[in-house]
Amino acid sequence: MDQNLKVILQQLEAEKSINRETLLEAIRSAIESAARKGVTHAAHVTVEMDPDTLTFKVFEIREVVEKVSEPMEQIALDEALELNPGVVVGNRLKVPTEPRDFGRIAAQTAKQVIIQKIKDAERESVFEEFRQRTGELVTGVVKRLSHGNVFVAIGKAEALLPHREQSPRENFRPGDRVRAYVLEVDKGPRGAQVILSRATPELVRSLFELEVPEVYDETIEIMGIAREAGNRTKVAVRSNDGNVDAVGACVGMKGSRVRAVVEELSGEKIDIVRWSDDPLELCANALNPADIANMTLDEESRAILVVVPHDQLSLAIGKRGQNARLASRLIGWNIDIRSDEEVVEAPPQAEGGAEESAALEPTSEDAGGAEEGVALEAASEDAGGAEEGVALEPTSEDASGAEEGAAAQEDAVGEAEAGPAQDVSVESPAQPNDAAGPNGDGS
Repeated sequence: MDQNLKVILQQLEAEKSINRETLLEAIRSAIESAARKGVTHAAHVTVEMDPDTLTFKVFEIREVVEKVSEPMEQIALDEALELNPGVVVGNRLKVPTEPRDFGRIAAQTAKQVIIQKIKDAERESVFEEFRQRTGELVTGVVKRLSHGNVFVAIGKAEALLPHREQSPRENFRPGDRVRAYVLEVDKGPRGAQVILSRATPELVRSLFELEVPEVYDETIEIMGIAREAGNRTKVAVRSNDGNVDAVGACVGMKGSRVRAVVEELSGEKIDIVRWSDDPLELCANALNPADIANMTLDEESRAILVVVPHDQLSLAIGKRGQNARLASRLIGWNIDIRSDEEVVEAPPQAEGGAEESAALEPTSEDAGGAEEGVALEAASEDAGGAEEGVALEPTSEDASGAEEGAAAQEDAVGEAEAGPAQDVSVESPAQPNDAAGPNGDGS
């Protein structure tokens, strides 16, 4: 065998990351395919190769019989005993043969077999490499965009970042460097199919392991992550060392550690929450910085009723309910947030005697019933309730009733007894949609 073949094998082994045994098997298969075209008649042909000298021998596989009826597939027992004294009738014997010189077609066939075997081996090598890297961070370069999907070149593989796994904050262009989480690796007809993600909560975990040494060595443990990609993430952490503050270590000096994670996520806000085995304490930490007046735990339905001051309601709920929603995912309990004014029972009506909660909306079918239901919300203790955003608008037709409605009353019952009957409409301040959620340590 030509000495250059050894050099070629070494180059392929280094460039394609394919082991020597696989390359030798590709060459053996190619020679075997060419040898089938080189024998004078159709036969079962096999090739054996010496891995050191790279020399090969061609054999025909024939069945040992007493009397030969098929010369291309059988061999007589007498001839077989000369090749192998221990052979018996019925055995299959490898008979050495000399193929004709390989022609153009045989050489082309051998070439195609070698190329295909090397491609298959390379795809298998890439698949095994990324299968072991599932759940890790990888860095690549954006190669192309197609229908919202991003194709990323990572070494010798081309990974896919689907549109559903991208953050709404991010826009990619060809040539951009991107760091992503290896979500899954499948074996497709064209090789390994690597699926990346920038929206999974595990990406945040991996970034903290990269930026915070205490998380990497498990001194600090991340107990849970609730994320809405592109908007906000809540991370619950616990320290396994009493001398290490979990939240402080994740935040870093002047927020340096958490800021690095925020920048990698294109400005996504991050709240770092101290973990607790007590659901009520964990719920209070998750809703921080909103002040909490009272909490009630219902273990059967796994729900927590949280009562907050009226001026803290929008802060506790967050923009479009985001803060409460992430807190519920983080602790694994349903959270019902209400203001203290909603849970205070209103005084009984003068005539009907029925009591309604201030949190309930009017359910009467006629307009009069609706005005009565709304009027019950006017049971504020003093005029300070009006300063907190509750507007008292007198709806009486006469001017004297309007003046009495504008004055601060000690309670709604006293107002009903003073002068002619009048309807007081109380409008609770709407929860602003643009109210900012709680400022996290990483906001």
